[in-house]
Amino acid sequence: MEILSPSQYPEYEAFVASHPAGGITQSTLWHKVKGGWGHEVVVSRNADGKIVGGVSVLIRRFPIIGTSMLYSPRGPVCDYHDPEVLADLKSGIDVLAKRYRAHVWKMDPDISIQDTAFADITKKMGFRRFLGGDGFETIQARFNYRLYFQGRGEEEILAGFTQMTRRNIRKAQKAGVEIIVAGKEGLDDFARLMRITGERDGFATRPKAYFERMLDALGQHCRLYLAMYQGKAIAGAITTNYAGKTCYVYGASDNEHRDVMPNQLMQWEMIRWALQTGCTVYDFQGVSGNLSEDNPLYGLYRFKKGFGGTLDELAGEFDYVYRPFCYWLADRAVDFVEWLRKIKRRFR
Repeated sequence: MEILSPSQYPEYEAFVASHPAGGITQSTLWHKVKGGWGHEVVVSRNADGKIVGGVSVLIRRFPIIGTSMLYSPRGPVCDYHDPEVLADLKSGIDVLAKRYRAHVWKMDPDISIQDTAFADITKKMGFRRFLGGDGFETIQARFNYRLYFQGRGEEEILAGFTQMTRRNIRKAQKAGVEIIVAGKEGLDDFARLMRITGERDGFATRPKAYFERMLDALGQHCRLYLAMYQGKAIAGAITTNYAGKTCYVYGASDNEHRDVMPNQLMQWEMIRWALQTGCTVYDFQGVSGNLSEDNPLYGLYRFKKGFGGTLDELAGEFDYVYRPFCYWLADRAVDFVEWLRKIKRRFR
């Protein structure tokens, strides 16, 4: 086990970018997006000194409690069925837990709920598992809709879309909707669209500064797309491209001109970027696991389903608790802050 210094990050970055379990949130670039969080990297090496497992750790302080939360989004990156590597990485986390007075280490690897072997290993190691419900109760969505390319080209992928989705893509093209890749100059439009979307759908949105930091930190691995119609941005999306995976992270749309179907055309252009860069999967990310048409979130699933992908149910969150009382107290604090946010949104 080794806790890396920043000068060693390129070695770790090369490992994550080429590993099947790698992803953008385990890149050393991601912590630059998360303002106010600390950061460390732990690796496990084999007898030849080669990295065989790694984990990027975000550190969030809870000043009132006097402890920290260690969080590895979609980590660790390793063979999930190798208990020795997992134990080695955990020993590094133990060191960080002492250094930062952590009450918990939380991880949520990109692994199927059907992988009972991994669940058994973590249980023996002393982790607590949290599945959440059918919605978005976990930090990272547990139900993700994904389009696996499986060696197919653009024409084959397009043919796999539903007839309605293909029709809406053509409708947007005929109406003159243009999809552009914008730089930071497009963030005013995107922030405006996010505010409109948040007010329409009842969720809190991030400020422009967050998206600016995201574009700066991730560089070539991140794009801001805008759908232009009659000289105005009517929809937008931020997408990441890393380790063979393209992920649709944020999306927003205006209340006007929804009839020209900009979102379907924009998704298609982002899927094309994934194909052109040799990715193996396009991740539409979170949906509700409740697929009843009566579910208020069903429309999100129906939209993504039109692209002919697969619904993946992941294994959930795994917590290793170092300070049980502080862990309980921190959870209550987070619940209270979320309650305050809901009250503020209601009064708005």
